[in-house]
Amino acid sequence: MPWDSVQYNKFKEERFTPFEDLFALIKVRDGMSAVDLGCGTGELTSQLADRLPGSSILGIDNSPQMLQRAETQGRPGLAFTCGDIATLDGQWDLVFSHAAIHWLDNHLALIPRLMTLVIPGGQLAVQEPSNHRHPSHALIIETASEEPFRTALGGWVRLSPILEIDRYAELLHESGGTEITVFEKVYPHLLADADALVEWTSGTTLVPYMERLPQELHAGFLVRYSKKLHTLWPRGPVFYTFRRIIMVATRGE
Repeated sequence: MPWDSVQYNKFKEERFTPFEDLFALIKVRDGMSAVDLGCGTGELTSQLADRLPGSSILGIDNSPQMLQRAETQGRPGLAFTCGDIATLDGQWDLVFSHAAIHWLDNHLALIPRLMTLVIPGGQLAVQEPSNHRHPSHALIIETASEEPFRTALGGWVRLSPILEIDRYAELLHESGGTEITVFEKVYPHLLADADALVEWTSGTTLVPYMERLPQELHAGFLVRYSKKLHTLWPRGPVFYTFRRIIMVATRGE
């Protein structure tokens, strides 16, 4: 997908907030090997390296636009490379991912595979958005299902692969996980108005739609989508309830 790192980082502080909750569950020790799946622009990978003394950290992403910014932060013990989460091989003390795996389908197979990347005694630590039922997301699918967008997209819409939190816990257990923690948390953000919601989703959820739609339909899609949001929030501010799932498990010895 043609990620725009500048657009994505317009809400960087809000997007990065759950990092602290996820990191608090990591068992830190010296000399760890860690991989950050879907490292994006690398800021959080760099923070991870700062907080894991003497460790070797590898950030992986499949977006050249994101990696271009991430690679400027490389240093001894911290490197970045182009890679695909779905086909990644290797094993690490810590397999970390912040707001990335929701872009991959079939989590019933994905979670067990991610556990195979963790060495015995190591940890899988993942945070993913679970906001697919929020109107800001539901209205994208609704708009994409209307003409002329439906025909241009060939009827395609992106349905969320997110599972319920108890199913994630079961998958972690079935994959040899111990010391399992899985929870969902609302991170509320106060946005200026409905237009800010359009800006927010333009950096994430709207990306694959804009990629598939012809350029001449982009503006029309955004106008129609924006009108729907303004109907729900005719004036600001907008209290945006962003839900995220955090899950951590240790791989059994």
